[in-house]
Amino acid sequence: MIYSVRSDQPTFKTVEFQSGFNLVLAERMPESTKKDSRNGLGKSTLIEVIHFCLGSKKEGTLAKPQLDGWTFILEMDLFGTRVQVSRSTAKPTVISLDGDFSGWPEKPSYNQKLGEYVMKIPEWRQLLGNAAFAIPEADEARKYAPSFRSLASFFIRSGAEAFVNPFSHCTKQQEWDKQIHNAYLLGLDWEFVSRLQVLKDRTKVLNQLKQEIASGMVPGFRGSVGELEAERMRLETKLTQEQNALSSFQVIPQYRDMEREANELTSAIHGLINDTVANQNLLQHYQEGMVEVRDADSGDVATLYAEAGIEFPQQVTKRLEDVREFHRQVVVNRRDFLKIELERLEQQITRDGAEVERLTGRRAELMRTLETGRALDEYTELQTRHQANVALLESVKNRAAQLREFEKGKSDLDIEQNQLWQQAQIAYSEREPQRRLAAGFFNSNSEELYEAPGNLSLDVGKTGYKFKVEIKRDGSNGIGQMKIFCYDLMLAQLWAGRTMLPLIHDSALFADVDERQRAKALELAARESQAKGFQYICMFNSDNLPVNEFTQDFDCRKFVRLTLTDAREDGGLLGIRF
Repeated sequence: MIYSVRSDQPTFKTVEFQSGFNLVLAERMPESTKKDSRNGLGKSTLIEVIHFCLGSKKEGTLAKPQLDGWTFILEMDLFGTRVQVSRSTAKPTVISLDGDFSGWPEKPSYNQKLGEYVMKIPEWRQLLGNAAFAIPEADEARKYAPSFRSLASFFIRSGAEAFVNPFSHCTKQQEWDKQIHNAYLLGLDWEFVSRLQVLKDRTKVLNQLKQEIASGMVPGFRGSVGELEAERMRLETKLTQEQNALSSFQVIPQYRDMEREANELTSAIHGLINDTVANQNLLQHYQEGMVEVRDADSGDVATLYAEAGIEFPQQVTKRLEDVREFHRQVVVNRRDFLKIELERLEQQITRDGAEVERLTGRRAELMRTLETGRALDEYTELQTRHQANVALLESVKNRAAQLREFEKGKSDLDIEQNQLWQQAQIAYSEREPQRRLAAGFFNSNSEELYEAPGNLSLDVGKTGYKFKVEIKRDGSNGIGQMKIFCYDLMLAQLWAGRTMLPLIHDSALFADVDERQRAKALELAARESQAKGFQYICMFNSDNLPVNEFTQDFDCRKFVRLTLTDAREDGGLLGIRF
C-alpha cells in the first residue's frame, strides 16, 4: 500500500493514506468566489506524482518550469517492507531509496556523492514489476511481454483517455499491448498473444514483400518463381556465350596505335595513288608534246615567196636563216625540257608505285594483326558486361530463392498459427477457474450497482483474445464509466494480497454517473477494499459526493485523507498557482 505522498517543498499538501478506502476531496468553501474552481486544485496532479515516483516519464503538470527542482516522496510497501521513494524533477533519471533492502532481489547502489541509495529508472521499473505483479525476468529474445508501467496504468488510471475503455489505459495503446496486459491481469495465457504477435509481424513483413513484388518496387521480380527461373536460364546461356568469347579473346595492347597507323597508311596510299594518276596524265601530255615539236624551216618561206614571183634580197635571206636557227634552238630546248620532265615523271610514278606497294603491304600486315585480336578496352568492356550479368544472375537466383522462401514462409506461418491456436484453446480451457473467478467478481460488482448482473466475456480466437463487458442497464447515464469501475474493482479483487499497488480513481470516472450509482460504487469500493485487504483511493469533488444517497451506516467523511480548496491561493495540492 501507499502510506503517504509528500514533497521537499513546504507548500505541498502532504497526504497520508490508510489501508482500505481513502478519499481526497476538492471542496468549494463558502468564501470562494464564482471565479474559483476545484479543477486544477491537484487531484489529477496527485495521481501524476504517484506515477512519477513509480517510474513514469516526467510529463503533464510535473514538466512545467514552475516545478523544476521539486522532489516528491512516496512512502510505500515493497517486498514486505516499508520504504521511502524520492524522485526529483531536476534529476528524473534516478530514484532515491531509503529503507531495508535486505530482502530485495535487486538492491540499489550507494551513491557516495549524494549520500543515499539510488537506482536508475529502467531497473526501478523492473524491480516494481517483480514486486507488484511478479513479472518474469526480462527475456531479450521475447519482443512482446508485460511491463510494469502498462500494468500499473490499469490500477492507477491517469488522464481522460484512461476512462474511455475498460481494456485500455490510453487511446494509442496498441492491440497486442491491450491483449497481453489484460490477459496477464486476468490470469490468462499472455504468452499466446506474445507468440501470436511475432507471427503477425512476420505475416506483415511477408505481406509487405508481396505488395512490393506486385507493385514492381523490387526490381527483377516477375511475380512467380517460374518467370524468374526462365530469366535464370536465359542469363546462364548468355554467360556461357560471353565466357567463350572472353576465352578466345586475343588482346593486342597496341591495338589503338595499330588501328590509327592503318588509317594513316590508307590515307597516304590514297594520296600517292592520286598523285600517280595526276603524274600519268601529265606524262601522257608531255609525250604528245614531243611528237608535235619539229624544227622550223626558212626554205619553206623562201619557196613560198618564189612561187609567188617574189625574190628576196640578199639581206632578207640572211635574216631568214637567223630566224630558222632561233626556231631550231627553241625546239631543241623544248625537247630537252620534255625529255627531262618525262624522265622525272616516270621516276616519280615508279617511286610512288613502289611506296604504294610498300604501304599497302604494311597496311595488310596491320589488318591481319587487327583481325586476329582486339583492343584491351574492348576486352575490359566485354568483361565488365560479363560481370554485370553474373551479378544479375546471382540476383535472380537469390530473388527466386526469396520468393520460394516467401511461399514457404506463408505456408509455415499458417501451420504455426494453427498450432498456436490449438495450444491457445487448450490453455483457455485449462484456465476456466481464473475466467470464472474474474467473471464472477465483475458480475457481482455490476449487480451491486444496477441490481442486475453484468457480463464479462473472455474469448480466444485466431487473432487473439476478445474482451467485452456488458451491463444490462446499458444506456443509463454514466454506464460506460461504471463498466470501467466494475472492471478495475474486479482487478483489485483478483490481485488483493498479491500486489502492493492501490486502486486509484480520479473524479472524472464518476462525472456523468447518476448519484445513486455513485453512492453504491463508493460503498462497494469501501466494503470490498476492507474485506479483500486492498487499498482504494478516490479523488472526488465535494458537491458531487452523493451524501444523501449513502446508506445510513456509511459515513464517507471518516475516509477523507486530504481536502483541497479553491478558497485560498495556497489551497491546492502544490500550494501555489500558475
